[in-house]
Amino acid sequence: MAPSADHDEGGQGFLSHLVELRTRLLHAVAGWLLLALALMPFGNRLYSLLADPFRSTLPEGAQMIAIDPASPFFTPLKLSFFVALIIAMPWVIYQLWAFVAPGLYKNEQRLAVPLLISSTLLFYAGCAFAYFLVLPTVFGFMQAVAPEGVAVMTDISRYLDFVLVIFLAFGVTFEVPVATVILVALGWVSIEQLKASRSYVVVAAFVIAAVLTPPDVVSQLMPA
Repeated sequence: MAPSADHDEGGQGFLSHLVELRTRLLHAVAGWLLLALALMPFGNRLYSLLADPFRSTLPEGAQMIAIDPASPFFTPLKLSFFVALIIAMPWVIYQLWAFVAPGLYKNEQRLAVPLLISSTLLFYAGCAFAYFLVLPTVFGFMQAVAPEGVAVMTDISRYLDFVLVIFLAFGVTFEVPVATVILVALGWVSIEQLKASRSYVVVAAFVIAAVLTPPDVVSQLMPA
């Protein structure tokens, strides 16, 4: 009877973990959706702020366009959901942390908390870096190299997709310090190995930046 009892307890424990995970995910999604609903009335204003780095480089009288008839409605709506997710990220991370934390040792919890906080702040810093420095530089370069007589304009939906990719790329790039700490903490690499491979990593960073950015020096230096 003992094995059967242990099996029943194990099954109940597994189900309880699934229920807890479901509850945490529902709380995270609910917080995100509520914030998105609150931001929807400001979707057009949010898009106007997002488009400022591009519009500031346009010649006088030029403007953005909407190719799809429904894009003036759906594009600000999509942006509202994205901004809500960015703002709600601490809440989402907290829900995941509340699910995982009971299974961690105290020393692991002491390491995880600062990593979670720093990863969130670094992601925000990456997005801010992209908005205030990268986008104006990239769009200014595009305007400078445009052939004479060509009006550089863009569809609002395609612009949003481009900017979101840039935000995601730089947000993830700014997580490199956190990833490095995790790799060392897990014992996958050592400090000595990191020091020995530093020059290779620097070269790789510039190569990747050259592939992903326009061919001007400033745009390549920023992500590198």
